Amino acid sequence: MTVTLLGTAGKAPETSSDGGVARDVTRKRKRGEVEDQNNTGDRSSGATIYSHWLMKSEPESRTENGVDVKFGIEDLKALPNQTGCWDGVRNYQARNFLREMKVAHQAFFYHSNCKTPGIAGLIKIVKEAYVDHTQFDKKDAHYDPSSKPENPKWSMVDVKFERMTRRFIPLSELKKYHLKHKNTGGPLRNMALFTRSRLSVQPLTPAAWTRCIKGGPFHWRVELPFACGSVFSGAVLLG
Repeated sequence: MTVTLLGTAGKAPETSSDGGVARDVTRKRKRGEVEDQNNTGDRSSGATIYSHWLMKSEPESRTENGVDVKFGIEDLKALPNQTGCWDGVRNYQARNFLREMKVAHQAFFYHSNCKTPGIAGLIKIVKEAYVDHTQFDKKDAHYDPSSKPENPKWSMVDVKFERMTRRFIPLSELKKYHLKHKNTGGPLRNMALFTRSRLSVQPLTPAAWTRCIKGGPFHWRVELPFACGSVFSGAVLLG
């Protein structure tokens, strides 16, 4: 599934190893996958702890197993309370990232597998990982006959629309800064969107999230509340 920020999105066909869909408990949401990425986080076990994410979903109609898996940010906004479940993820690493998510974590809603892919908006996690019911539904595009109710393989979270970006941030623009940062050591140099592009649920380092939200040549005007209660209001850029 994919979620939207304060803006619009689209993308040229891009495949993903997992699916994912946001629903209102009976509706779907979709997709995109990449693997883990370098991040600066703390965890006693030595593993990285993430609190910001990028989640992919398809805003254009596409039939999978007889089911239309379309779910863009506008679909999320149209749900009751602008909230839906992010189901349909069928990649173990992406699933594990879902299981790491906590209430109030934020994510970019990324439109994938479309004419113009990119970041459309911002969403937040409102319910932590629980059993994805679609794995048991034979009529669902992501039915998994190998998963059993007594030992379910797949999880989902609930997400809520926060805001759109002032303008859509296309993949091509993000890639430009990723390539620049590879040479300069900037925060987007290891962005999973480019290093593990097949994951539909991807972690973002604090530095990458901050860079995308705070300032640079994109000039996305947004107001984002932080956990401490303060609010950042400024131009969102990637310089």
